[in-house]
Amino acid sequence: MTAVRYCTPEWLEASAAGYQADPSFRQEFAKLTTRLCFRIKAEPAWGIEDDILFAAHVTQGELDKLAFVSEEEAKREAQFILAATPPQWKKLLRKESKFVTEFMLGRIALEQGSKVGVLQIAPHANTFVRSLTPVELQFPDEMTAEELADLRTYVAQFREELGV
Repeated sequence: MTAVRYCTPEWLEASAAGYQADPSFRQEFAKLTTRLCFRIKAEPAWGIEDDILFAAHVTQGELDKLAFVSEEEAKREAQFILAATPPQWKKLLRKESKFVTEFMLGRIALEQGSKVGVLQIAPHANTFVRSLTPVELQFPDEMTAEELADLRTYVAQFREELGV
């Protein structure tokens, strides 16, 4: 299986396709309606020159949106904005850490919304992580210098095209 580069449109597209193809996600999230945004903090060594945000909107189990968004769009649409460094998100996506633990320790910060609200949806965190990892992910710290340079160029290009 070919790995998909983190954090690219291809990753979100693969995740959305995996979500739509697996009815267990709709079943597990059947009672969940939320609009989340995740901030991936700038990490130039990873090819992420500026913070980047992506939104995940779910309405009673239906995935309405999984896409990169602008800062303004995130603030306007999201119930919750959660932020962390790329290495912290990597640990979560690789299932080397748990959301609730990282959130309570402040390694994942709440920038918008209520802590109580986040803790109410936290039981769904493992399923959500599973929905974001239907394919193998290649993280920038695992890339060669050439691959990282290519990623850096690609990230700048798609961010400009998407206005994010």
